[in-house]
Amino acid sequence: MKDMHSDLSLASAIDAATLTADSTPTAIDLRGYDGAEIVLAIGAGGITFSGSNKIEFKLTHSNDDVTYEPVTKGDVLGVDQIGTGGVIKALVAAHATAGVYRFGYVSGKRYLKLLAAFSGTHGTGTPIAGVVIRGRGQINPQAAQA
Repeated sequence: MKDMHSDLSLASAIDAATLTADSTPTAIDLRGYDGAEIVLAIGAGGITFSGSNKIEFKLTHSNDDVTYEPVTKGDVLGVDQIGTGGVIKALVAAHATAGVYRFGYVSGKRYLKLLAAFSGTHGTGTPIAGVVIRGRGQINPQAAQA
């Protein structure tokens, strides 16, 4: 088996929690890495999602950690289209079971932010976690994160 562990690290983009309102995006620094994968873990929906009661996951990127812009189709792998504002995943219909989703970031900007943006009424929360896997580290091995 080949070692993958030594050349990647993890960063929390959305801390694991049951949310009823927008998350607070954290800047993820990609300096020193040649690849990034965004992983969303979403539990069963706390409500029945619709076009007005929804959660949109918006990915933005920046060179300077000041001015962020939404990603576009050419920046992300694993999606058919990117919605307005950098939406890489939207919950707009029933989400009765938990799921895990991944998206490859292929643009060259240094910083990423992932926002869980809530619209409508969310009286019951939805379990969510977002992780960025930073891969192909330029200085290896990467520090253990156990």
